[in-house]
Amino acid sequence: MNQERSEAVSRVYKGCDYSFSCTHDLFNERIRIDEYSGNVKAMTNHIHSLFTEGYTKCIIKAKEGDIRKLLSLGLSYEGMIRHYFSGVDAHMMTKYRDNWRRNSQTWKDEDVILEGVLTKTPSEISGKPLMRPGRESDAPALAELYKEVFAVYPTPMDEPAYIRKVMKDNTIFHVLEENGRIISAASAEMNRKFKNAEITDCATLPKFRKGGTMRHLIIELEKKLLEEDIYYAYSIARSLSFGMNAVFQQLNYEYGGRLINNVKIYQDWENMNLWSKSLTCGAE
Repeated sequence: MNQERSEAVSRVYKGCDYSFSCTHDLFNERIRIDEYSGNVKAMTNHIHSLFTEGYTKCIIKAKEGDIRKLLSLGLSYEGMIRHYFSGVDAHMMTKYRDNWRRNSQTWKDEDVILEGVLTKTPSEISGKPLMRPGRESDAPALAELYKEVFAVYPTPMDEPAYIRKVMKDNTIFHVLEENGRIISAASAEMNRKFKNAEITDCATLPKFRKGGTMRHLIIELEKKLLEEDIYYAYSIARSLSFGMNAVFQQLNYEYGGRLINNVKIYQDWENMNLWSKSLTCGAE
């Protein structure tokens, strides 16, 4: 993770009859609209004016009633995060500037992986390991973990200062140690407005990837999220990772589609699978 990065920046834009929040992510060459209201056509025209050189992908988290309109305005449908807007689904509408960003060379391989994940029989996980919540004092050790697991990562998780920052900004971590060393970790980035959280920053040192370690960590994060009045969880997992996708499938997350060349992660640009789940009792 030694590539130079700048942290993504979010801004709010307004017109006479619309408003939207836009995350500018130069490292991943994309803009992302996480929330909007008002005149969809006028808003889309404004978004197009922001979709300039340096960006090759635009993502809008759209409301169901706006899918048809956005399709008519030239966007494509890539997937869904169930329950994102306080229980209402978000639909991922996209637009591309370059052919390379729109096309995937690994799609068929990922189809095979996904088929294996979706047909995998649930397996037992071993006894609960000794885990604990992450603390700001863990930032240097967490940075070393992410540096060792990922050659490339879409956010600066190899920088202790960045980890401390996200911990202060509604992101909770859970970690697993062995002999005083953090060997596995995962986080949940909470969106208190919409009562959802993204399960992210999942990393385990290769020699410890047995026995359901990551499932244990995510189960603990889910319990903590409910304590924080967060009722919906989702994740965006590398499509080429059988293990991480199997983790979410076995924890009853629902597959919602695949985002093409979504971020730089692991070694290069990769497609990412969408998984989502309601944490409420009796949810479908």
